[in-house]
Amino acid sequence: MSELQLKTNPTLQDLQAYVAQAVRERGFDPNDVAKRFMLLLEETGEFARAARKHAGMKFAADTHTAEIASEAADVFIVLLGICNMLDIDLEQAFRAKEEHNKQQEWK
Repeated sequence: MSELQLKTNPTLQDLQAYVAQAVRERGFDPNDVAKRFMLLLEETGEFARAARKHAGMKFAADTHTAEIASEAADVFIVLLGICNMLDIDLEQAFRAKEEHNKQQEWK
């Protein structure tokens, strides 16, 4: 049984810290970035498949699909884990990138 507790209204930093705890508790290798990127690609593919289903696009009858929100959450969880492995504060990176984007001219 897990002892993890997620705050009621977590910040992005809280979510990132939660994922770090989950990785430790679940025994995932915290040092293999390449494997984690492969997992991110796999989860992204599952998200794309669920999005295709959501959009009413055709897919093979024997294809497993899950709920789109669940697949989006999987992508986010793996991304936060990779950020933890690379010592990226995703909230700070997001804020810095958006400040840069505000200065861009969008065509």
